[in-house]
Amino acid sequence: MELIAKISKGSNMDQIYLPKNRSGLNVGSYVIVKPIETKKFQEKPYFYGTKGIEPVKIGIAYEIMNIVSHNIVEYENIFIVGSFLEEGFCFNDIDILIVGDKNINEASLREKILDKAGIKAHLIVMNNDALMKGLASDPLYQMMLSKTIAKKRFIYHIKKEINYKLLDLHLLKSKSLIDNFNSLNGDEKYYLTRNMIAILEFLQNKRITKEFTDKRVENIFNIKDVREIKQNMLKKEFLQKFREIYKKTSGLIMEGINHGSK
Repeated sequence: MELIAKISKGSNMDQIYLPKNRSGLNVGSYVIVKPIETKKFQEKPYFYGTKGIEPVKIGIAYEIMNIVSHNIVEYENIFIVGSFLEEGFCFNDIDILIVGDKNINEASLREKILDKAGIKAHLIVMNNDALMKGLASDPLYQMMLSKTIAKKRFIYHIKKEINYKLLDLHLLKSKSLIDNFNSLNGDEKYYLTRNMIAILEFLQNKRITKEFTDKRVENIFNIKDVREIKQNMLKKEFLQKFREIYKKTSGLIMEGINHGSK
């Protein structure tokens, strides 16, 4: 049997009073005394750029946040990013950015997330200095965190640093759209196009968010919606325009490198 009782203050020892009329717990028997587990207050995460996210995804995000925060010793923040936050359910896993200085057993954490939440996790682990450096010099970091669910409030102030060689490496990825246009699927073409436009925006000192970048893609390529790219419904003019923008972006990067910037 179980009884709930309150601890009372005594003169020499604190004590617990039990009712005399009980069906067990005889005088002289040994018992275990432990506190009643109370449900911890669940902090609500912070949503950035995720307007219209489906309620079921919010529930999954809450669960993921709890699993991660209860299975790592220390962290500065936890972010859910990537395709999971896009409209619909076309994602294979969930991208989780963990910011902290402590070592994390990533394999064990992935296994616990899969076991408890039933979803595969892709973990990105870094300390706060690395994150701030990335936000200052890498447009893809800014893009990633423009649409996110964060465990804690996230406000950052950075001084922009243009690393032309890093941007050149990022832009080189987008060249594969030119080389392999007919063999790439719509999602791949969308990613490579967005990557190029984000780099161009960064070089032109424009604000980088997923929403703004998508709008610029639509304007530059004269399409009604970026879903035309995702669905691979592209006209021949798209590739011609892509080559033009790629050449322009590459030229800006080469100009920066030639002027002695890192």
